[in-house]
Amino acid sequence: MNETHHRVTLTVNGVVREATVPGRRLLSDCLRHDLGLTGTHVGCEHGVCGACTVLLDGEPVRSCLTFAVTVDGQEITTVEGLAQGGALSPVQRAFTECHALQCGFCTPGFLCTVTAFLRDNPAPSEEEALEAVAGNLCRCTGYQNILKAVHRAAEIQAAEIQAAELQAEEGGA
Repeated sequence: MNETHHRVTLTVNGVVREATVPGRRLLSDCLRHDLGLTGTHVGCEHGVCGACTVLLDGEPVRSCLTFAVTVDGQEITTVEGLAQGGALSPVQRAFTECHALQCGFCTPGFLCTVTAFLRDNPAPSEEEALEAVAGNLCRCTGYQNILKAVHRAAEIQAAEIQAAELQAEEGGA
């Protein structure tokens, strides 16, 4: 039996992209195979590990549990889209500074998860940071440096906001 294919239009990392996919194509597979964005990793394919986490309209979702046709017309940010203008995002820089990755397989999911978390909670407590990353599995790091990276990213973001505010004040004076 021939499966019906559907045309989907997605804004991925700020770029409008189109793909023709079967109705049962997972978003993770669409991103990786149809759009060539291999930064989104597929681990368990059951939504447990979090390696496939991307931002859908700014919110973290498991792309291995999401059909591509259900997100037609929506905005997706993958790990490739976190850097802005060639510069690593504060979360990416913090993960690097704090050695919060080893093999790197889980890292894209953590980066997307932490990016959304810090947007909503820019100064998390230790408990809040732990809860935020608890849905992503890492078999290498032991999580200590990942938690350090969450707090370091919050510091970097706060410093960038303060610098931008200072610059705006000086420019308006």
